[in-house]
Amino acid sequence: MRVLGIDPGYAIVGWGVLEYAGNRFAPVAYGAICTDKDTPFERRLTEIYDGMADILDRYKPQALSIEKLYYQHNQTTVIGVAEARGVILLAAAQAGVQVCEYTPMQVKQAVTGYGKAVKKQIQEMTRILLHLPAVPKPDDTADALALAIAHCHCSRSRIAGAPPR
Repeated sequence: MRVLGIDPGYAIVGWGVLEYAGNRFAPVAYGAICTDKDTPFERRLTEIYDGMADILDRYKPQALSIEKLYYQHNQTTVIGVAEARGVILLAAAQAGVQVCEYTPMQVKQAVTGYGKAVKKQIQEMTRILLHLPAVPKPDDTADALALAIAHCHCSRSRIAGAPPR
């Protein structure tokens, strides 16, 4: 199974493609779509959409794993992230890719076995599971790979309660 993990944002969209077979992970590619803060917001959304369309076309994942949006502190930020997430979901829908959403706690549980793990623990376990020499940078890329790992574990076990959208 080929999975594209996405950590949504509008300044940085982390992404990571994994191949999962026989309980083994193989990283295919990973990186980040970065937009400049001085670029008009609608143009930033276009850049995110175009980047996602390119990644989806190039790597042809069977599923896209994305973090569920939740409101934390900054109302302005959550709205921008929701808009960026919308263009990501649009690109996936147009590519015919199944979308699955996971809460941060589901990702933590799937990657580390502990739903209250801290970011460094998740990143280090992601590095170990993928046999990477270092934690990918920026952090958004490591988070995207963790989302892909979570989908692989959860789709296999069917215990996550994160059915396809």
